[in-house]
Amino acid sequence: MKSKLILVCAVTAALLCLFACSPKPASVEVFCDDFMKLQHISQEVEVPAGDSFTVTLCSNPTTGFQWSESAQIDDQTVLQQIDHKFISPESELPPPPGTPGQEVWTFQALKKGETMVSMEYSRPWEGGEKGTWTFGLTVTVK
Repeated sequence: MKSKLILVCAVTAALLCLFACSPKPASVEVFCDDFMKLQHISQEVEVPAGDSFTVTLCSNPTTGFQWSESAQIDDQTVLQQIDHKFISPESELPPPPGTPGQEVWTFQALKKGETMVSMEYSRPWEGGEKGTWTFGLTVTVK
């Protein structure tokens, strides 16, 4: 009986470590308050080859501004954009006009190397304000 209890405890501890100790996918998030303080933000991230990661940036399309649909990737042999979506603010009721949401890009690390990713928050029509906010990310794939 005692050996069964030890075995159950060992298996449970191994499973907990497997789930709790596993590295979480990399993610980068920048909030509206960050862009209000500094309109041009740069960050760095390291990811293993083969992994995916997300970049989440504050966005408020009700103002006419939007982030570029496709991120500019300097070396597309190192990194590929695989998704981009807008996430509305969470609320049981429709959020009031002007409530910011988030835009989320998902990237796949293809091979070892380093590349720069950049996005621009602009009013996309002709004559609209360009580059009001910019975000640059140096990605190192290990």
